[in-house]
Amino acid sequence: MTRISAMALALVLGAAAGQSAQADGEKIAVLTKNQTNPFFQAERVGAAKAAASMHATVLQYVPTQADSIAEQLSEIDDVITKKADAVVIAPVDYKAIVPGIQKINAAKIPVVNVTDRSSGGDFVSFVGADDHTIAKKTAEALLKAIGGKGEVIVLEGVRGTATAQDRLRGFKDALAEFPNVKLVASQPANYQRLQAMQVMENLLQANPNVAGVLAANDTMAIGAMDALSEAGSKALITGINGSKEAVDAIKAGKMLASGDYNGFVQGCIGAMIALRHLRHEETPKQVTQPTVVITKDNLAPYDVPLDQRQCPSWDEVPKS
Repeated sequence: MTRISAMALALVLGAAAGQSAQADGEKIAVLTKNQTNPFFQAERVGAAKAAASMHATVLQYVPTQADSIAEQLSEIDDVITKKADAVVIAPVDYKAIVPGIQKINAAKIPVVNVTDRSSGGDFVSFVGADDHTIAKKTAEALLKAIGGKGEVIVLEGVRGTATAQDRLRGFKDALAEFPNVKLVASQPANYQRLQAMQVMENLLQANPNVAGVLAANDTMAIGAMDALSEAGSKALITGINGSKEAVDAIKAGKMLASGDYNGFVQGCIGAMIALRHLRHEETPKQVTQPTVVITKDNLAPYDVPLDQRQCPSWDEVPKS
C-alpha cells in the first residue's frame, strides 16, 4: 500500500470513528406535565425505550406539583445548564411555555414538541394527534351505542388548554348529528380521576337517568365509572388516550370505548425524531397519529403491559 493510500484510509477510518462517536450517547431531556396521569407515564416510558434502542440516554423532568408551569420553566433552565443535546417537551401550558421554548432556542438546543402544540417557539417537529377527530369519533361510537337518544354528560379537561378545547369541540360536533340526544351537563374535571368521580356524583343527583358519559380522557372516565357504579347506573362511558386501565375496563365491559391518543407512541416518536435530527437524518415537520376508537372488538394490540410494548419502527411512523 502506498503512503498516500494509507493516509487516505486513515482519514476515512478516522472520519467514520468520529461519525460513530456522534451517533450514540446523546442526552435527551424529556419534559412532561405530571406524575398522576397514566398518559404521561406512558409517554416517558416510550421516550426512554426509543432512546435506549438508539444508544442514547434520557433525563426525565416531571413537575412535583401537577401541571405547574412555574416548575416546567425552572426545569428548562436546568436542561440548559446541563447542556442536554435535545429536548422533547409536552408543555404544561401551550401559551405560558413560549418564553421557555425561546430560551431553549437561544441555547441552540433542538426541540421536539409532543402532545400539546406550543403557540410559539421553533421546533424540529410536532408529534401528536387530532384531538377534534378523536373526540368526535369516540363520541359517535357512544351516541350510536345508546340508540341515538337519551341524556348525555360531558366531562371536560382543563378549560383554556388547546387539547381540552379541541376535544370539547369534537364532542359537540358529534352531538349535533344526534338531535334526539340531550346534553344535560358539561363540566371540567381537569383530567383527574378523583375530581371526575366527585363531579359525576354531583351531576347524577340532578340527572339520575343519564344514558352516556363522554370523558375527555381515560382518567376521568375511570372516575366517572366509579361514581356510576356506586349509583347503580348503567350509563355507557367513553374516554380518550387508550390507557391500559381503560383497555382493562373495556375488556371487563365497564367502559364502551377509548380514543387512541397513545402517549407511549408519542414518546417513542418524539425521542426518535430528536435523535435522528442530531444525527443529521431526515425528519418530518409533523407526525399525526391515525384516529382509532378502541373497543372490545379491536383491543388486542393495546392489551399489552406498558413495559412490554415496543416502539414503532421508523418505517411505521406516519409522516404528515
